[in-house]
Parts: sequence; structure tokens; C-alpha cells
Amino acid sequence: MDGMRRRVLFISIFAAISILAAKAQSPAPIVVQAASSNSASAATASPPAAQDSEALQAALKSLQEIKAANEETLKKQEAALQQLDELQKAADQVKIFGKRG
Repeated sequence: MDGMRRRVLFISIFAAISILAAKAQSPAPIVVQAASSNSASAATASPPAAQDSEALQAALKSLQEIKAANEETLKKQEAALQQLDELQKAADQVKIFGKRG
């Protein structure tokens, strides 16, 4: 029965951390300008290849930022799991010593 409580506690804490991490990882919305059928603006616009390159660079930078945020979240989750393991060990020790006394 105690093992079940421990599992429920662990799953609850993990779910809470996951929810908080998911909110922290929400990327900023990317605004894309609508295409125009106006021939004058098409003549003055930069070539599509340059725009694609800039968009790819922006997307790459955004993905790198998301990756860094994910790595930080994973580090925080690992630290939280380590603390939970330590708390579990301490609780087991208290339980053992409590039965002796």
C-alpha cells in the first residue's frame, strides 16, 4: 500500500513539473507577412531566396532557443527527481528506525 502512495506522489509531482515546463516552453508566435498581389510592391521587394534565408535563420535561432529551454527544464526535472529520491531514502530510514523503537 505504501508503495502505491509513493507512486501516486511521484506521478503527481512529475505531472506538475511537466505542466509547468510545458508553459515555460511556449515559443513566441511568429508573424508572417501576407503575400500581396500588388505588382508595384512585388517589384520593390527583395528576392524570395533572401527572404527564405532570413526566415530559415530566424527559425533556426528559434529552435536553438527552444532546445536550450528544454535542456534547462530537463536539468530542473533531474534535480527534482534527485531530491525526491533523497526524500524517499530518508523516509525509508525514518520508517526503519521507527519500527525499532
